[in-house]
Amino acid sequence: MMNTDLCTVINKTKGKPPRLPFVSIKEKILGPKYDLSISFLSSTAQKKINNEYRNINKTTNVLSFSLSKNSGEITFDLMKVKSDAPVFGMTYPKFLKYLFIHGLLHLKGFEHSSTMEKEERKYLKMFD
Repeated sequence: MMNTDLCTVINKTKGKPPRLPFVSIKEKILGPKYDLSISFLSSTAQKKINNEYRNINKTTNVLSFSLSKNSGEITFDLMKVKSDAPVFGMTYPKFLKYLFIHGLLHLKGFEHSSTMEKEERKYLKMFD
């Protein structure tokens, strides 16, 4: 587990996620005072959460949950991220970074749209 003041990373899988500047990206998008929890979960655990909160009985690569105005949680199924990366024409680390940005933008209030896609590209380029 990695913990820096307002960003906690919990890995509940056997594998190791790629090393990414999670804190820097989080602070750039949501600010330094935003309290974020990042969890890497098994496919089974991610499927259970996806079913519970979205009524979709399968795993998904990323989920984000706003807990309050200044706190939230992002969960990942790293096996799904790894298998989806080639479909999106990205390496596993780049796709994880993209999905992290995607989740952060949802926490910031963005909905799926061309505006959100433009923001995703901007931040992905910034942290390339």
